Amino acid sequence: MRSSSAAAPVAARSTQDPVRAAAPLAVGAALLAIYFIWGSTYLGIRIAVETIPPFLMASIRFLIAGAALYLWSCVRAGTILRPTRREWRDSAIVGAALLGGGMGLVAWGEQTVSSGIAALLVALMPAWVAIFGRVIFGDRLPRLVSLGIAVGLVGVALLAWPTDSGRVDPAGLIALLISPMSWALGSLYSAKRAQLPSLPLLATAMQMLVGGAVLGVAGALTGELGQLHLDAISGDSLAALTYLVLIGSFIGYTCYVWLLRSAPLALISTYAYVNPVVAFILGAVILSEPITPRTLLASAVIVGAVALIVTGRAIARPTRAAGTAIATTESTAITIAPGDA
Repeated sequence: MRSSSAAAPVAARSTQDPVRAAAPLAVGAALLAIYFIWGSTYLGIRIAVETIPPFLMASIRFLIAGAALYLWSCVRAGTILRPTRREWRDSAIVGAALLGGGMGLVAWGEQTVSSGIAALLVALMPAWVAIFGRVIFGDRLPRLVSLGIAVGLVGVALLAWPTDSGRVDPAGLIALLISPMSWALGSLYSAKRAQLPSLPLLATAMQMLVGGAVLGVAGALTGELGQLHLDAISGDSLAALTYLVLIGSFIGYTCYVWLLRSAPLALISTYAYVNPVVAFILGAVILSEPITPRTLLASAVIVGAVALIVTGRAIARPTRAAGTAIATTESTAITIAPGDA
C-alpha cells in the first residue's frame, strides 16, 4: 500500500481542491468497495504466497497492473505519454519505497504472520508518517496524533509479547513493522519533494512499473527464481494473484481516485481503520486464522490508535496529505497502505 498517490499508490489532493457533487448512493457504494476490496487484499496476499515466492508474486502483480494502467492512460489521453526524466526519477524513488519496500515486505511477512495481524501492523502507517514528518521535515505533531502514536505502540506490544498461547513470528513481525515505515517515507517524499505527472493514473502506473522491477530484482537476489516452479503453483494462489491485479489494483484504485474527487477526505479516510477489521474477519472465516482475546484487544487498541491519528491530522488541517492506500497516511491527503494498492 497515492501514494496513494497520484502516484503509485499514492493519490494526493489539496485541501483546497473542490469536491464534485456526487450521488450519496454512488459515494456509499465506492466507499464500501474500498472497505472490502482493500481489506481483502491481505487475505489475497496470504493465499498467493502459499505457492508463489513473495517478491516475485508482488513483482508480477505490479508489472501487469502498471503496464495496463500506463496503456489505459495513453488511450484516455489519445496519445503516447512521455513523462520527463525528473518524473521518472522521482517515480522510481517513490515506487521503490512504496512497492519495493512497503509491498514486498508485506508479502514476505505474510508467509509466517496471519493476514489479520499483517493488516493491523500495516494500519499503523499513519503513525510512521507523523513520526518521520516530524523528524525529517519538522511537521507539527498535534497532541491527538501523539496520543494515537503512543496507543498504537501499546497495540504492537500486545501483539508481539510472547505468551503461552503462542507468539507472532519475529522475522515476519519485523518485516511488517518495516513495511509501513518504507511506505511512509515514500509517501512523504511523494507529497513534499517529488515531481510527478499530473495525471494520477499515469503516476500510479509509473510507480507500479518501477516498483515491480525492484521487486523482481529483490526476488532474484534472494534466490526466488530457483524457488519458482510453475507446475507447483496452486489454483488458489493463481486465483488470488488474479484477484489482487484485477480487483485490488484496478477496481479498488479506480474507486479510490473517484472518491478523492467526489467525497470529503474525512469520509474517505475511514477506510484506514475499517480495512484491518475486514482483513481480520476474512482471515478468521476463510483461513481459520486464530483469534485470541489478546489479538482482539490488540486489534481494538491499534484501530483506535489509527482513528486518533487520522482524526488528529484532519483537525490540524495540513496543507497537503499523503494519500494511503493508500487513505491511511496523512498530511492532508490520504495515503494508501501497502496491502491496499
